[in-house]
Amino acid sequence: MGQQTGRDRSVIERTKLAEDFIAGSDWAGALRSPLAGDASNRRYERLHRDGETAVLMDAPPEKGEDIRPFVAIAHYLTDLGLSAPQVWAEDAENGFLILEDLGDGLFARAIPDHPELEAPLYQAATDVLTRLHSAGPPQNLARYSPEVMTDLAALAWTWYKGGNDPSEQVFRASFEPVLEHYAADHSVLIQRDYHAENLLWLPDRDGTARVGLLDFQDAMAGHRAYDLVSLLQDARRDVPPEIETAMIRRYVVDNQLDPVAFQTAYAVLGAQRNLRILGVFARLCLRDGKAHYVDLIPRVWALLLRDLDHPALVPVKPIVLNALPKPTSDYLQDLKQKCATARTL
Repeated sequence: MGQQTGRDRSVIERTKLAEDFIAGSDWAGALRSPLAGDASNRRYERLHRDGETAVLMDAPPEKGEDIRPFVAIAHYLTDLGLSAPQVWAEDAENGFLILEDLGDGLFARAIPDHPELEAPLYQAATDVLTRLHSAGPPQNLARYSPEVMTDLAALAWTWYKGGNDPSEQVFRASFEPVLEHYAADHSVLIQRDYHAENLLWLPDRDGTARVGLLDFQDAMAGHRAYDLVSLLQDARRDVPPEIETAMIRRYVVDNQLDPVAFQTAYAVLGAQRNLRILGVFARLCLRDGKAHYVDLIPRVWALLLRDLDHPALVPVKPIVLNALPKPTSDYLQDLKQKCATARTL
């Protein structure tokens, strides 16, 4: 027999830890089936027992995962009457949770199957943000500051462009003051990945509880426009322009905001987010071997160009367009050919 690798041992050890965790919970003896994961190191399984289901989250601490922020934010959201999963069992030391199963009704699946639901679903998701933003963020939540946002936007240079380039410092010096001027507010909790692949439709519930929330463990205190950008400038699906316009208007009216100031912050944060995503998607390919994220880059680039057309971004636009390569088919193919070649950086 071949020699057992370190990875094999790690899988065996985590399998045993998961079995022990489940055996010590109310879900002992449950049948297990895999669920689709996300871009992180977390894994998910569905537990089946006596006609009921739950979800096992496997978040290995040795790979940098930590379930405690998820648990804290989940409690915060449910206390507001929002539909984050209930936490039924936890093992923070080993990185396991048993969660309420909110089902499979992701917006990204529900909308293609039922196109008539697209506008109502986006209305409900926008109303969730109004409810969420009516409350102050939890104490001790890290701030999504202009400095942090600039660092994350610069991932487009680190990973998408690659190599050391003097234009990165020029970009930083131009972009951070724009963020400071137009989008420095940090008065609400932002979930940061609030989009159709992380939202579930729960039609049997009422009001804002009809939207199930996932993947919020990286929440920070930030600007109220950020999650709306995440929702409406979706890297994974095309949101119709008329829905984007209507949802911005709905949020502005319901929260009694200055529409010009909000639209400016929306564009500035859109540019920040889309630059960050360019870097993250390239990193998921180059470092983690997840080549399919490269296929999403053209949509992100198109959204970025639209944001850069806003007058507030005049100081930044030429720097970005002169420095970052267009996502041509040749450039994207080159990224894919380099998948899993940059393990550290």
